[in-house]
Amino acid sequence: MDWFKNSSKQSSSLQIRGRSSTAHPSPHVSKGKQIVQGHGEVFTHFISLPLAIYSELKQKVETFRNSILGNDQHKKPLKFQSTLDEMGIEKSMFISPNSLHLTVVMLKLENKEAVNAAQDILKSVSASVRHALDNRPVFIRLKGLDCMNESLEKTRVLYAPVGEVGGEGRLLKACNIIIDAFVNAGFAGKDAKSRLKLHVTMMNATYRRDKSKGMTFDAREIHKEFGRKDWGEYLIREAQISKRFWYDSTGYFHCCGSLPFPH
Repeated sequence: MDWFKNSSKQSSSLQIRGRSSTAHPSPHVSKGKQIVQGHGEVFTHFISLPLAIYSELKQKVETFRNSILGNDQHKKPLKFQSTLDEMGIEKSMFISPNSLHLTVVMLKLENKEAVNAAQDILKSVSASVRHALDNRPVFIRLKGLDCMNESLEKTRVLYAPVGEVGGEGRLLKACNIIIDAFVNAGFAGKDAKSRLKLHVTMMNATYRRDKSKGMTFDAREIHKEFGRKDWGEYLIREAQISKRFWYDSTGYFHCCGSLPFPH
């Protein structure tokens, strides 16, 4: 993919990537339903912190999936593999390692003008974000598994919790600056900051192709097996304006612009 600066407003810190012919929508998502989420809001894009750039993490996530599904020939089958159907678990529910990320805020960008405005917004907060990060690299650690609701027996999303290495809260401050800018511009919901929960989704029942099985699954046995797993530490290198359900040749969400973090 070729990178180029916004010709109207040059910036050394914001990189804008134009739409590529290799970007394509997910074949598994209905266009009529793909942008509806949450409390009825319509979202087309989001600010992501990419993690799919790390082969080590991708391999761990792929091993996690294969271990559960029984596709790892080098390991003894897990005890619960014979009951996957009863647990409501199928392959389509696992996140693709190529799209691993943290979500900062969901955006409603309905046309090219809105996308251009979002690029300008991201550019405008560059200095503030770097200040919040103290102009230093910020690392995260992923450890364990948790669910979005209180019940592992009937959960919708199973995720890896995120902790900032050092615990200074710099990443959260940077994310809040980005959120505030998009809320003030009307591109994000007013409650976006209160809904911020940095996490890496590992399994999501809404990805399930067979919707007749419902929107939850039983994650108790998975949590027993992997609940303390250390997924590793990773540098957050940038924030991207990502287009939902459109993917580049790498398998990651199509990028409409990015803001590099200190590294």
